[in-house]
Amino acid sequence: MIVVSDTSPINYLILVEQIDRLYDLYRRVIIPLSVYRELQAPETPRAVQVWLANQPTWLEVVSLSKTPDPRLDYLGAGERDAIALAEELGADG
Repeated sequence: MIVVSDTSPINYLILVEQIDRLYDLYRRVIIPLSVYRELQAPETPRAVQVWLANQPTWLEVVSLSKTPDPRLDYLGAGERDAIALAEELGADG
C-alpha cells in the first residue's frame, strides 16, 4: 500500500500526540518535498518542527518527477504536490 500525505494530517496528528497512528495504519507514508518544507516553516508549531528534526524511518520525502497539473494551481503547494505525487505513484490513499 502506498499512502501520500499533505501537511495538515501530519501537523495535527503530531499536535494531538497521535502521529504514530499513521505508522500503525500504513507502515510507510510518503510526502512531497513541498510538504516537508511546509512542516519546517518558521510558523509551524515547535512540536512539529522537533518531530520532523527526528523524522521516523517510515516517513519518506520524495521529489515529484513531473510538473503538477496546472488545474491544481488554486491549491497550496503541499496539497497540489501531494495529489500529483499520489497520482504519479499510484497511491492507495
